[in-house]
Amino acid sequence: MLTNRIALVTGASRGIGRAIAITLAGYGATVIVNYNGSKEKADEVVEEIVKNGGKALAYQADVADFSAVQNMFADLVKQLGRIDILINNAGITRDNLILKMSEEEFDQVIDTNLKGVFNCLKQAARLMLKQKQGRIVNISSISGVMGNAGQINYSASKAGVIGMTKSLAKELGSRGITVNAIAPGYIKTDMTAVLKEDLKEKVMDAIPLRRLGEAEEIAEAAAFLVSDKAAYITGQTIQIDGGLGI
Repeated sequence: MLTNRIALVTGASRGIGRAIAITLAGYGATVIVNYNGSKEKADEVVEEIVKNGGKALAYQADVADFSAVQNMFADLVKQLGRIDILINNAGITRDNLILKMSEEEFDQVIDTNLKGVFNCLKQAARLMLKQKQGRIVNISSISGVMGNAGQINYSASKAGVIGMTKSLAKELGSRGITVNAIAPGYIKTDMTAVLKEDLKEKVMDAIPLRRLGEAEEIAEAAAFLVSDKAAYITGQTIQIDGGLGI
């Protein structure tokens, strides 16, 4: 499905990004596993992909750093010739109620989750316009659709990602480049692992399917959106949340 495609997945050393990297590689793509903090975890993802017969390499860059992103794209194009797929997944949380939230907590989340997506979109847009083809998927969140108490920074960043998705889809559509977003609900990752059991039960009571989602379920949707099967889908936000946002 994705044979001979080159895919860059940001924040791919763990969680949803890791699942997306492994899934895209399983469908034949050569995957760049972008990471910021843990080289060890990124290398583990690469090793798993290679072990299963796929192609991958790890690349360290902080998506919040404009120059670092610029250098990453330049290096990868020099090394691989092009980038066909961009998955903007890198994200952080710094949860707090607004009266307790510091300016630093707000800025950190906006810098990574929103400006980081802009930084990557800017480089990808230039490249994909030149190539006259490309697929972009931005990972938003149900928090960006519905809002969430204690996450005013995170919700704002993820709502912003949806706005950028719609705007860029209009800018790039005439060249056949699609730009979509996925808004995951509560997915089994490091972020949800820290939730207390009573809170998890409360969350699951609000989800019609009565369970947390699997990272692989997000990954399969991403793989579909970047495939030729989804060539007529652009500017959309797909909520994968077990019905939470109904």
